[in-house]
Amino acid sequence: MSLESLVAEIRTRGQAELGTIEVARAAEAGRIAANRDTEIAALQLEATRLADAEAARERAQRIAAAKLKARKLLYEAREARLEQAIQETRTLLRTYADSDEYPATLKRMFEVATNRLGKQIRVLGRSSDASKLAKVAGKSVDATPLPILGGLVAETSDGSRRLNLSFDELLRLHEDRVRELLS
Repeated sequence: MSLESLVAEIRTRGQAELGTIEVARAAEAGRIAANRDTEIAALQLEATRLADAEAARERAQRIAAAKLKARKLLYEAREARLEQAIQETRTLLRTYADSDEYPATLKRMFEVATNRLGKQIRVLGRSSDASKLAKVAGKSVDATPLPILGGLVAETSDGSRRLNLSFDELLRLHEDRVRELLS
């Protein structure tokens, strides 16, 4: 073998080896690129999933906050309307206390008080009702005026028991029922 054929043989083997290495390098580069693309796609998919979940959670929180605010506003509006209706009821009771039917109501209240507390009672009421109470209760009327809308307050002569039949107290005691009727 001559030197030229030996060099040609070495070149051929080198070229073949270089071709094999080049093929292996290209295959490895392809595998690395495929792995990189797979990992990038997986990371993008995970990021998208997390972003969607976060957006859904934030959207749910905003919706819940809006619903809560709406319920609060509705409650406040309903409460304001009921409070206004209670005030209108107070106004109607004031008007009723000045009506011609009011003395008959005072008489019924006095009868209830005497039935519950006995005959020996003291009766208190508004200063403007003094003459009406005197007609109904006679000498049982105490001249001390009370700051009430109307009605009367009766107590035993020794002060041990008291029956408050004032419009204020009756409205307070039945306010839940009045609110239920008004709503």
